[in-house]
Amino acid sequence: MSRATKRKHVVRELLEERVRPADRQTIVRVLGTPGNNLHEVETPEGTRFLVSMPPRFRKHVWIKRGDFLLVDPIPEGVKVKAEMSLVLLPPHVRSLQRQGLWPEAFDPPGRDKGPPRPPGDNDGDNGTDGLFVNTNHGDINGDTSDTDGDTSDTSDTDRDTGDTEDAGDTEDTRDNKDTGDTAPRDTR
Repeated sequence: MSRATKRKHVVRELLEERVRPADRQTIVRVLGTPGNNLHEVETPEGTRFLVSMPPRFRKHVWIKRGDFLLVDPIPEGVKVKAEMSLVLLPPHVRSLQRQGLWPEAFDPPGRDKGPPRPPGDNDGDNGTDGLFVNTNHGDINGDTSDTDGDTSDTSDTDRDTGDTEDAGDTEDTRDNKDTGDTAPRDTR
């Protein structure tokens, strides 16, 4: 199975809204990630232990502190007592709350126990239902122009031609090597 096909199947499984835990499965909250594809979790009763991330989730799903997981217990486990079965996204949590299967210990304090919120009412997670949105990229449409109208392009007349008038600029460039700067300083 190719890498893209594998990712497609993992993401499709994650995005299914209906979740029905099996008899032995438990809902847990992630407390931290000590590394090596292990995650420290806490049960609704307050028990803490480690869970392992199966290979199908590695490099496809990222888990952070505060996320919820559906785990399968490992009976012979001493330190690692369970394996992840599913990462619970906000649609999964809402589905479990509607079914009455969500543990009350994980309900946020001060939240009313009324009907579930409508799909568009998600208190600032940008309508992504828990999926990470990378805001480090610029405009999606490819517009890379400066907003202040200043351009960094230089015309042929502005370039250094090596004339004797600009001899002072080379001295400033050499001084910048000591400080680690690569751009010449303007001394005028």
